Amino acid sequence: MTLSSTGSRAGARQTLVRQVIDQLNEQVTRGAWPLGSKIPTEPQLVASLGVGRNTVREAVRALVHAGVLECRQGSGTYVTSTDELSGAVARRLAPTEAPEVVRATRAAEAVEVRRAFEVEAARLAALRRTSADLAALDAALSAREAAWESGRLAVFVAADAELHTTIVAAAHNSMLAELYASFGTAMRATLTEAIGPELHPDRYVDHSALVEAIRAGDTERATREAGAFLETPLRA
Repeated sequence: MTLSSTGSRAGARQTLVRQVIDQLNEQVTRGAWPLGSKIPTEPQLVASLGVGRNTVREAVRALVHAGVLECRQGSGTYVTSTDELSGAVARRLAPTEAPEVVRATRAAEAVEVRRAFEVEAARLAALRRTSADLAALDAALSAREAAWESGRLAVFVAADAELHTTIVAAAHNSMLAELYASFGTAMRATLTEAIGPELHPDRYVDHSALVEAIRAGDTERATREAGAFLETPLRA
């Protein structure tokens, strides 16, 4: 066998593995295998995809490394993220045995990235918001206020995330929305950790001024309000 034929065969194999990775990703993305669910067994995947065991193993291993799947010894393989980007972000922000200074640096970097997304989203929302967007923002803001009053941390984190997602949607930039969705899943986890086990009055940040700036079409005030919430990792 010549070197060129060996290389061609290796290239074809990698192409096949990539195709299987894409097929598995598609199943996750369209919800065939929901977040937290167990994917089919290796023999089942071999039969349904029409490829060899080694190809399936390489594809699954790649998605495990990307953070989309997780292999649990003696149990199976589960969906842990809806796409490779959110999996990579979650892995980056996940608790590790790294020194505290490293973990603190990663948390600070995450806030900086979130600030980049949300400040620009607020600016664009102030320029592009529609009447439907404003109604959605009012509803999300009211839900956030009610969630805080409930005193339930998980409910508040979800409501806070929904308000920020609604602001991003009002920016009417599909790429920004997709990137934010991938980043947002991991950020909810870090927000929960930052707030602590209970809601305290000194951790509350009013978002009504941000919504009003967007309503007024005031881009400068909207960016200022959005950035003010993200001066430290403890701000929501």
